[in-house]
Amino acid sequence: MSDLIARSAIDKKLAGIVQPVIAGMGYELVRLRLMSGKRTTLQIMAEKPEGGIEVDDCAKISTAVSVVLDVEDPIADEYALEVSSPGIDRPLTRLKDFDAWADREARIETELLIDGRKRFKGILRGTEGNEILIEIAEGTIGLELDALTDAKLILTDALIAEMLKARKDAGFNPDDFDHIDTDETPERQKP
Repeated sequence: MSDLIARSAIDKKLAGIVQPVIAGMGYELVRLRLMSGKRTTLQIMAEKPEGGIEVDDCAKISTAVSVVLDVEDPIADEYALEVSSPGIDRPLTRLKDFDAWADREARIETELLIDGRKRFKGILRGTEGNEILIEIAEGTIGLELDALTDAKLILTDALIAEMLKARKDAGFNPDDFDHIDTDETPERQKP
């Protein structure tokens, strides 16, 4: 069975190097991409097995992965390492993601045409074997995970509200953070 964590040969090679490090730290690799442009960037998305990740976790992963990549030296040119959470409109890369995010809106792309199209937008309905179930206007269809090239949640107001509620339920309190003084802040003394 395949997944969408790493698709190209170099991405798969890099995932083979960093995935054991990330797993050994108690996290899961969600996606890895080596992207070229003006500057080469190695993008790593990770999360805790139960979901979510904090900035401090990303920093720990970055430090550990940097050490291994310095030793292995699999990338010939200079590159920037970017470790982040999958975000709210996260990529769906593993079979379990499609079950975990069932009943949410998603966009899925396939490698080959299926009934005359490659792009499917609809409501995830979980999985059945190695098939991703998605409800589109024509009904619920199954797409083989191996046939996918991309899949991600669609950013909706409902998804944002759900994520904010989950953060609040987990104990996130914006009042716990430093206050930023602005010119409009009454406590600020003007000279």
